[in-house]
Amino acid sequence: MSEQEIVKPWFKQLWPWLLISGPAIAAIGCVITIYLALNMHADKPVRDGVLKQGLKVEQTSK
Repeated sequence: MSEQEIVKPWFKQLWPWLLISGPAIAAIGCVITIYLALNMHADKPVRDGVLKQGLKVEQTSK
């Protein structure tokens, strides 16, 4: 063993980045899904005094 092996630091190797990329992509997708659920598809009034929640429509005021 006269030759010395040059070992790269962990951040310059491929395997750690491949292992980190899966959970990182899932976390980003989760944040995007929560944002869309809260801001884009919230229950909005159908017209004044009526509120639709899912399939149920309720009158909120008379």
